[in-house]
Amino acid sequence: MSKRLLSAGCILAVVCVLALALAGAGLRASSSAADKPGSWGFEMTNLDKTCKPCDDFYQFAMGGWMKANPIPPEYSTYGSFTRLADQNQQNLRLILDEAAKAKAASGSNEQKIGDYYASCMDTAVIDADGTKPIDPELAHIAEIKDLAGFQAEVERLQSLGAGGLFRFTSRQDLKDSTLMIGGASQGGLGLPEREYYTRADEKSQQLRDAYVKHVATMLALLGDAADKSAAEAAVVMKIETALAKVSTKNTDLRDPDQNYHIVTLAELKTLTPNFSWESYFRAVGHPELKQINVGQPDFFKGLDAQFTATPIDDWKIYLRWHLVNTAAPALPEKFVAEEFDFRGKTLTGATEIQPRWKRCVQATDRTLGEALGQLYVQRYFPPEAKARALAMVNNLIAALRNDLQNLPWMGPETRAQAIAKLQAFAVKIGYTDKWRDYSALKIERSTYLANNFRGAEFEFARRLDKIGKPVDRTEWGMTPPTVNAYNNSGMNEIVFPAGIMQPPFYDPKADDAVNYGGMGAVIGHEITHGFDDQGSKFDAKGNRSDWWTPEDRKNFDERATCVEKQFDGYEVEPGLHPNGKLVLGESIADLGGLAIAYAAYEKSLEGKPRPKDIDGFTPEQRFFLGWAQVWGANQRPEAARLQTKTNPHPLSRFRGNGAPSNLAEFAKAFGCKKGDPMVREQICKIW
Repeated sequence: MSKRLLSAGCILAVVCVLALALAGAGLRASSSAADKPGSWGFEMTNLDKTCKPCDDFYQFAMGGWMKANPIPPEYSTYGSFTRLADQNQQNLRLILDEAAKAKAASGSNEQKIGDYYASCMDTAVIDADGTKPIDPELAHIAEIKDLAGFQAEVERLQSLGAGGLFRFTSRQDLKDSTLMIGGASQGGLGLPEREYYTRADEKSQQLRDAYVKHVATMLALLGDAADKSAAEAAVVMKIETALAKVSTKNTDLRDPDQNYHIVTLAELKTLTPNFSWESYFRAVGHPELKQINVGQPDFFKGLDAQFTATPIDDWKIYLRWHLVNTAAPALPEKFVAEEFDFRGKTLTGATEIQPRWKRCVQATDRTLGEALGQLYVQRYFPPEAKARALAMVNNLIAALRNDLQNLPWMGPETRAQAIAKLQAFAVKIGYTDKWRDYSALKIERSTYLANNFRGAEFEFARRLDKIGKPVDRTEWGMTPPTVNAYNNSGMNEIVFPAGIMQPPFYDPKADDAVNYGGMGAVIGHEITHGFDDQGSKFDAKGNRSDWWTPEDRKNFDERATCVEKQFDGYEVEPGLHPNGKLVLGESIADLGGLAIAYAAYEKSLEGKPRPKDIDGFTPEQRFFLGWAQVWGANQRPEAARLQTKTNPHPLSRFRGNGAPSNLAEFAKAFGCKKGDPMVREQICKIW
């Protein structure tokens, strides 16, 4: 799951897949595990037979694979997802190499993705240009004389994707899911999240010291003297620490009610008297706005206090830093290397930067994702793949519907609402039916950073253009090549891009049990997100609604608390535990998704001869092996710490064991007994 957005859940953590989120490959392009004689979708070499499945199932199922697949230097995490990403990016590279060589018509999608990719790959031009592409913006910052000038530059930089302070975009109205509204939310930090600035432990202090050094180095690369850049870095840290202290905690960002505050223009003036929202709305092209959603009012109140507490010269330093921080990947190699030294090595533990072509594939997908995706699906995702996926989705929905009809802890009133919501699910598979129009986006081969800025302006304007308009329910939140999936509660939809419809998730030639344990559980995960601690607060139309009876909500919350405590109890390293509240939604979705996938698999066997054992494994055991191989991964300690502190997705090793350890079906399949580590003393069961 990618990062879990407010009211939307995904299958993969962003921090685990820096390359993955932009990769993909189709069923026709990927080799099937079942193509090999005697193979059934799970390789026996994955196993660690020195470990018992009832002691540590994850190690038993994938320990052999983890031993044989050390982390390559360019990655901080390497597992099933990452290997798939490597394979998939090769396919995207073929498309882009061809587009870069072709003489496509000016303004066509082929011309744009080809020229964008070529501009990214042309390091000779990038190095020769130096900082010229950002010199005009640096000059604008240098000319700031007062708060009005500062605000004007913030407005400009935000449109270029290089702003600070806060984020502004369009959002679906929480209580009227048919309407798009303007929304402002906290931002302005250079470290991953607020607690990186506030934790007092030694490792956090070391990381802050490394960050200050990184900021100083980057400013020195712009030409500032060493002593000056060191002082400037201290200023940046001071400002960002002040913003962090008034920022909302990441656990509270998951609560939709805590992040919904419709505020009028008059109330905005009271909240931030030193910031002119009328000027801001004019600058972003929406002078008509009279109210917006302010996600975190306390942050904006604290931000406003900093406008007068912080000298203008300090704000100019802050803006210079955020500009160069954003632009660094498109600047000369010395900037790229320094950026990787901190973001890659220090934060995640990777020891080498990814090859240039991979970074350029990813950048093209970020900027022109549906233009690239349209060519991708034509080549790699046949219509029959979409039909197969839809059939499995329908099986999983039927399994949850059956479960909802028989849940002993849910009353009839809530049950009827839950089934109505399930029946109303929109299912999107493969790719959009309405491709994005990039005709307004100018892409040239000459300057990579200019392409990035124009791409950011295009996306900023595209998003803000939605304000005041009806919600477009055909829109996708991921591009077709993405190896991920998501549930958007505001849309009441589950979405499976083409990129994920392949091994190890789904292989049409593999054993059904493995497919249901892999792709079936992924589908079940996204379906269950509609009923997790966040999704359960949205109704069939996608509106925030209390459709539960008080007794049923109490029953649900008690069961959710069990899951929260389970993950609180895991240990990442001595003294560091997951935050069960932060990972609750993903963990509920894992538990529910695995349970209903198992039920769907059992249902699929009705009226058929029992499948034979394969390589000594029963069909039930093969189902759980299919689950485990999705999560098999090695991870560097730095990356594990980063994910634990910032991401709502648990570490892979906890996901591999977490859900199965609650299922009686798992214990029965492997003969686990009470007292075994994989049989929890307190079983968590929701669905």
